[in-house]
Amino acid sequence: MSARVARPRVNIAATAVLVVGALYTIVPVAWILIASTKSNAELFGTEPFVPAFTGGFQDNLVGLFSYRDGIFGQWALNSLLYAGGGGIVSTLIAAGTGYALGKYRFRGSTTIFRLIVAAVLLPAIVLAIPQYLMLAQLGFTNNYFSVILPLLVSPFAIYLCKIYAEASVPDELMEAARLDGSSEWRIFRSVGVRLMAPAVVTVFLLQFIGIWNNFLLPSIMLSNDKLYPLTLGLLGMLRVSGGQAALYSFVIMGSLLSIIPVVILFLSLQRFWRIDLLSGGVKA
Repeated sequence: MSARVARPRVNIAATAVLVVGALYTIVPVAWILIASTKSNAELFGTEPFVPAFTGGFQDNLVGLFSYRDGIFGQWALNSLLYAGGGGIVSTLIAAGTGYALGKYRFRGSTTIFRLIVAAVLLPAIVLAIPQYLMLAQLGFTNNYFSVILPLLVSPFAIYLCKIYAEASVPDELMEAARLDGSSEWRIFRSVGVRLMAPAVVTVFLLQFIGIWNNFLLPSIMLSNDKLYPLTLGLLGMLRVSGGQAALYSFVIMGSLLSIIPVVILFLSLQRFWRIDLLSGGVKA
């Protein structure tokens, strides 16, 4: 007599919450994808989740890149500069600071870490005006530096790297490297960064997405629309339209295109998390 295999019980409540969460994130993206295939007339005169096949997608794409002599391309390049450059530099700062706080003990290290934790609780809107006033005194407003400089230090990123460095970088390995004659800087580059790779990648992804989607800081710092990122530029297109439907289809197409770099970045960096999970499973 064969033993009956017990089927795993399904938690209906948890499954329902996951389904609602999935729909909450997927439905807006699906709507943008479908709406990008429609012209202005079709956008307001057809069913919202029924795509159009009348050439609206191509017309919207061409019209978006020809709007004001192709300023959308400039906005996209600005966003890549803000998010890419700011994300890389802020990740390096967070990795180095987090590693130092996690693996070294020096006078004031505990106080510094407590201040960083306290800074995590401050909302960005509280710091935006003081940052603007400080940069205005230095003459750094209305340029690329006015958007990048305030975002280079992320308290949450430093906190994450500090916690991960404590857990993933063994003191014995650092001591062995010191016995081999390695400097502290070389230990950080050859040992610390490699072992902290999943945390560093996570920080870069979070910083890139945060800067890419940032709206508040550019809206305060910038007045020249040629320096706008995509978020501010697309809003400007809506304001120019005066609430009419003239540029709605172009804005929807721009919103769709603005999602693509984030998706590509996430998919390309996903392998680092998989490697970390596999290595953890082998160690266990």
